[in-house]
Amino acid sequence: MAIELALAEYGNPDITHNVEYSLHPILRQQRLVLPYKLPVNATRILENTDQKTFSLAVFTKPNRMLLTSKGVLRNSCVIANGGSSHLVATLDSIQDDKVMVEVVEQYCKPYAIFECKRVGVEEGMKKGPQTIEKAKQGAYVAKSLSSMHKLRTASGELRGLVYKPDQTIYSKPYAELLAEIVSSKDADLLRDFILTVGVVSNHGNWFTSENHNKELKVLAQSYDWLLFLTDAGLSEFITELLLKPTRLLEPARDAFLVSYTKHKTKNQFTKVQIDYRADQVLKNYFRDNAERIEKWFNIIGPPRGTMKTLEAELSQLRRKNWTTVHSL
Repeated sequence: MAIELALAEYGNPDITHNVEYSLHPILRQQRLVLPYKLPVNATRILENTDQKTFSLAVFTKPNRMLLTSKGVLRNSCVIANGGSSHLVATLDSIQDDKVMVEVVEQYCKPYAIFECKRVGVEEGMKKGPQTIEKAKQGAYVAKSLSSMHKLRTASGELRGLVYKPDQTIYSKPYAELLAEIVSSKDADLLRDFILTVGVVSNHGNWFTSENHNKELKVLAQSYDWLLFLTDAGLSEFITELLLKPTRLLEPARDAFLVSYTKHKTKNQFTKVQIDYRADQVLKNYFRDNAERIEKWFNIIGPPRGTMKTLEAELSQLRRKNWTTVHSL
């Protein structure tokens, strides 16, 4: 996974968009065991990687920190950038006097993206004035990145369309074409395809998953999948994390409270940077409560979609032979 990566529009590389989360094919990987010593930075990690596994000469190396001396972790830390791929370091765990790090070479083009639309009501306003503009922005990005285009006929039918390398146009009803691409081995269909997933929540502006306002309708027809985080689900998480924290989540609560006060020095609770202990307990929390957390979400689109179907589609895409796809 990559976080806040700039992705080029399909057929128009002059315009890029930072996407919150993207899933990428893994070309190579290596597990490192380093002596426990803080900080853990990109230079130190690269010095310990296998030069035969990763040809470092083709990469530029930003000065990134995977784990700071104060124990703040950078999630999906890019430690080297190349023309068509980049190296990402992930901190697996710290055990006694050892630090376990996973280094992967990711292909730059993702096979799926996730965007979260969190819109609150501005102070003094009954309804945030930017909600529809943010919805349109998200819809534009969702429609611009993938090789599968969506269009409506005069009758209102949603169709999918792909331009093939021989300049022919391949089109089918949208849901049918999406299913075909996800299950396909055809490099021409897969090469620039990106499954788009949007996640929205209410916060007073999005109404409910049953009562779609204009913003939700715009997003639902733009993303391949649109998930709705219910108020009940969000409230349950806030209660367990902040209001009545379980003993397990105390490190996460502490990191949150340190980060969101007027006296904060540095944020330790974001999708990019998070306190290491908070990261570990949250991973355990989501893993141990996965079945319950799944019920926090409603599927707005596609019709009759389920979490298991989404999981199956992502798994199918992950298992493709992407090295072959991108070399043809």
